[in-house]
Amino acid sequence: MCASSRLGSMPIVSVLFRLLQLLSTCVPFSLVASDDILKGDIINWYMFLWCFCFTVSLLIFLVELCGLQSRLRDWNFIWDKFLYAYAFNFAIVCLTTSIIFGTAHIQFLSPGPTRDRAITATAFSCIAAVLYAIEVAWVCLRPGDMSCFVPTLPGMLRRLENIAACVIFVFVSSRSLYQHQPALEWCVAVYAICFILGAVNFLVNGSDCDNDKKLPVRYPRFLQGQTVLSLLLYASALVLWPLYQFSEKLGGQPQRSSDASCSDHLTSFVCIWDQRLTVTILTAINLLLYVADTAYLAREALVGTQAQPRGSR
Repeated sequence: MCASSRLGSMPIVSVLFRLLQLLSTCVPFSLVASDDILKGDIINWYMFLWCFCFTVSLLIFLVELCGLQSRLRDWNFIWDKFLYAYAFNFAIVCLTTSIIFGTAHIQFLSPGPTRDRAITATAFSCIAAVLYAIEVAWVCLRPGDMSCFVPTLPGMLRRLENIAACVIFVFVSSRSLYQHQPALEWCVAVYAICFILGAVNFLVNGSDCDNDKKLPVRYPRFLQGQTVLSLLLYASALVLWPLYQFSEKLGGQPQRSSDASCSDHLTSFVCIWDQRLTVTILTAINLLLYVADTAYLAREALVGTQAQPRGSR
């Protein structure tokens, strides 16, 4: 009933665009899931990302098809900003997944149906990234209250923090990396906790990392607490992860040649040791991002404290 009553009022271009998004995200995980050779923890994470993009795109299509975005606006939910945020992040997710999946697997597959499926899945994932990027420009440029995006330094830092966390999840999807040590399990918990805090920040702030509007919570304090906590947690992870992964005394493997999985290049060049090193590098990068974010917030708090007496005079 919803589709029949609203389909005529929804522009045909919007319908076709949403259907293309759904197709470009459905084909990759369908092709990979149907192949018995394309299996593994990392590949399962790729499929989850494609499936998640498909699910959210489907929900957005149904909301627009039923005209529910007008009701969301009644709740002070800015639909255009949500569309911008989701399309911006999904474009990066699909592009990153395409690059990692394509470079880490396709070139090591023998010619045949499995290689063809992997190439097709990568191609459709790239198409999905392009479609989401087009939606970013579409939301910015179409008439309405939404102005074109002007990034701020803290907004870009928070986006990069969440993107780095997503890439870390790809490489820690293999449980053999951390199951043997409680300290390594703590590191994975740190990555999950910080990502959840970043997602809460994203949702509480109206799906807008650059938003400075007044919120029903004390947002500056929440943001400062979240950033400082994430910095401390990542600092502990940066110490524990390489210590337990590369120290021979603690059961780690200091050299790549000592890892037997690095000699098997049948399906991927990202062996277990490579994943350990990649997570270490990404942890250091994300820690630097949190340090920069904390320094910026401290500077803003100091400036605000100094400016407050002047304004009260």
